Amino acid sequence: MDDRIASVLEDAFPDREVTDLLPTGPSWNQKNRTVDIEFADGERIYLKVATDRDSSRIARERAVLAYMGANTDVPVPDVVASDPEWSIPYLVTAPVAGPNLIELWADASTSERAGLAYQVGSALAGIHTCRFERHSQVFGGGTEGLELDTGSWTAVLGDTIAETRALAPSDRFEEHFDRVIEAIEANRDLLDEAPAVLCHGDPAAPNCFHANERIGFLDWEIAHVGDPARELHRAQDQLIDPPRAEGPEEVVAGLHEGYRERAGGLPAGFEEREAIYEAVRFLGVSGFFERWVATREESLEALAGWVEAEMDRCLAEIR
Repeated sequence: MDDRIASVLEDAFPDREVTDLLPTGPSWNQKNRTVDIEFADGERIYLKVATDRDSSRIARERAVLAYMGANTDVPVPDVVASDPEWSIPYLVTAPVAGPNLIELWADASTSERAGLAYQVGSALAGIHTCRFERHSQVFGGGTEGLELDTGSWTAVLGDTIAETRALAPSDRFEEHFDRVIEAIEANRDLLDEAPAVLCHGDPAAPNCFHANERIGFLDWEIAHVGDPARELHRAQDQLIDPPRAEGPEEVVAGLHEGYRERAGGLPAGFEEREAIYEAVRFLGVSGFFERWVATREESLEALAGWVEAEMDRCLAEIR
């Protein structure tokens, strides 16, 4: 337990004894720290602190969790305590009632994964029932509504790229960010006609849990009002597609069918904007190259050459 965690516990839970404190797993976001805490009475909580003292992410996540809980049937964690204005902004949530999707996915057959992907697609469609007039960043709110900083989808998407850039520890492919930003600016007309819905922003397996035959979502700190097509493409990339290949057609079909069944169809512009979102998503490799390459068996230089060529390909696909 460091001084930051101790300070928050003293503020939120004075006079309560902590008997265990555990990490929650690896994270590429160094601006937060999340720990699993058990009190002497047996109660467990999850505590997230903004180690960079930026209150905006905590305020956003607290607001969206309250809004989601009141306005959708998509499972989300219950907020136990939170104070974005404390010297160390923090959010405390209760444990969720179900296993993380990583646990279920790891040992599942292809057909079982297709069934899980169907549930993910349906859950995303459930989030996307929250529709808005304009694309926006979320900066507060609660059960009655969200406080929004509205703008074009091009501008909001550019903000999400800037957030990724700020988190990225590698500057080897720094110019990739500039090239992708140029590409989205050049396609402003295509992007700005996208629907405006609430998006989770990071629907990867570690942020999904399984409860009562439904998928719920953790970690809403980069939620925004954006294009549902981007979220669905992102879910396929993060959950199904291997880093250098395409995932099984049956599993991809399950994701799409789950979404289509609940939403009545895939998001408008799903195919037309796919190439743009592929390039945006690949910044998660470019900006985190050293961490990504540590998981691969090829040589660093061979992988660097592939990354450069792959970004060239992604950008060339954009019309």
